Amino acid sequence: MAIEDNPVSRRKYGEELKRRREAAGLTQEQLSERTIISRTHLAHMEAGRRRPGVEDARRLDRALNPGDDFFERFLPVLDGKKVAEHFAEALEFEGRATLIRVYGPKLVPGLLQTEAYAKAVLGSGHPPKSDAARDKLLVTRLERARILENFDSPVVWALMDEAVLRQHIGGPAVMCEQLRHIARLGESRRIRVHVLPFEVGAHAMLEGFVSLMWFSDLPPIAYVEGLKSGRVWETPSVVRECQEVYDHALGDALSHRESLALIRSVAEEYEHAARTDKHP
Repeated sequence: MAIEDNPVSRRKYGEELKRRREAAGLTQEQLSERTIISRTHLAHMEAGRRRPGVEDARRLDRALNPGDDFFERFLPVLDGKKVAEHFAEALEFEGRATLIRVYGPKLVPGLLQTEAYAKAVLGSGHPPKSDAARDKLLVTRLERARILENFDSPVVWALMDEAVLRQHIGGPAVMCEQLRHIARLGESRRIRVHVLPFEVGAHAMLEGFVSLMWFSDLPPIAYVEGLKSGRVWETPSVVRECQEVYDHALGDALSHRESLALIRSVAEEYEHAARTDKHP
């Protein structure tokens, strides 16, 4: 049975991991090789600084507890928050980050989504969700945005394709509200936003969603997501490569001021379309 994720349970989990590793006569480096988990990540887990993922727990069980499944059964869970399993670890990191640079190829990044926009996105997946299941996901998504209430941390940069602005999610009124929400955050200097216009054509970030995070007490990480899948990368060489790709695409994007002007312009188009829908 899983236990609630908090500093105490995470520390106890780490202590048990260290005890069982040492009982098996393994160093962190040796366990790292057996589990294909980085030594740094193992060290953070043993110290209670990081929550292991489900796949981490399964690999630890295979290496240290054949047939026992201790690490998976007692895996700390995220305080009842409902998210996709592949995003659970990234969600924890997001709440601790001091700097987040995110790229959205098709959708507004979750941190910046309005309630109506998020509701439309979460209600469109497959297989179809009940209203109750969708609303549980919606609550978590909206709670994530609370980190933006603290002006000082984290600093957020949002890089988006122009397709994000043009993709009709929820109808013209929903899109108008969403884009004006982003514009307000940008105008208040709470986020920096950069749009990659259609004219750029092929660019370095075409492959999918990426979130880069920096911390005051941990090395930076990269979260890369695809269809029904996602992975947190901690390997320094991989993280650096993701950062370089992001910077390369950022160089092709409009400036913050130009991006806000485009966002406002598209929002006006949606506002006009919404009025037309109401008054044919």
